Amino acid sequence: MTQPDWQPELDEKAARMLEMAANRNFRSPRVAQRMRMTVVTWVIRTKLANSLKRLLDIVVSSVALVVASPIFLITAIAIKLDSPGPVFFQQTRVGKWGATFGCYKFRSMYIDAEKRKADLAAHNEADGPIFKIRNDPRITRVGRIIRKLSVDELPQLINVLKGEMSLVGPRPALPREVAQYDFDQLGRLDAVPGITGLQQVSGRSDLSFKRWVELDIQYIAEQSFLKDIEILLKTLPAVLTGRGAY
Repeated sequence: MTQPDWQPELDEKAARMLEMAANRNFRSPRVAQRMRMTVVTWVIRTKLANSLKRLLDIVVSSVALVVASPIFLITAIAIKLDSPGPVFFQQTRVGKWGATFGCYKFRSMYIDAEKRKADLAAHNEADGPIFKIRNDPRITRVGRIIRKLSVDELPQLINVLKGEMSLVGPRPALPREVAQYDFDQLGRLDAVPGITGLQQVSGRSDLSFKRWVELDIQYIAEQSFLKDIEILLKTLPAVLTGRGAY
């Protein structure tokens, strides 16, 4: 590709402006000190925010695991009685900056679900790289109930305690989904994935994938301790209504 005639002139002008700005700013001890203080303040604020978020994750997930233990027991028994196969399901997911981990869930599908997926590809109701079917025949009877109430995701509290996930953040994607991401969509990997998030309290599976990514990137840009508290408080009514859950 050939450069436009004005491109070399623009590059030279930009280089001169950068050189002038650098010389003007950094020759002044006062400006240099101000910049150092700005950087130090930003680092301290970021570390404090991360520490508060991690503390919230540990405290809430620990309490939730104890409180929800009867639900764990009832769900495990129901899964065992409903269909053959293990109670728990571990799946490889993509976390922050592309790191993979084993994401825990209660099994909500028949054990041959992955083999049957190719046969159902034509019935996919989601756009983008996501695969979703409202009345997925691979889901067990108990699976439909625990998915509707998001009980199938309760074991991810263990992922939170291990630091692989957070209570609030973008939902962890499958490696094959990430492989299909556009460059802009990779921005949703710039945060630790969460059990719930802005997408979960804004429509869940009823949203288009484009809107899903927009909400995740919005959360990453605006994330704070108070924002996490707000999303957690909105999660309970979203789960109870079951809107967009399938």
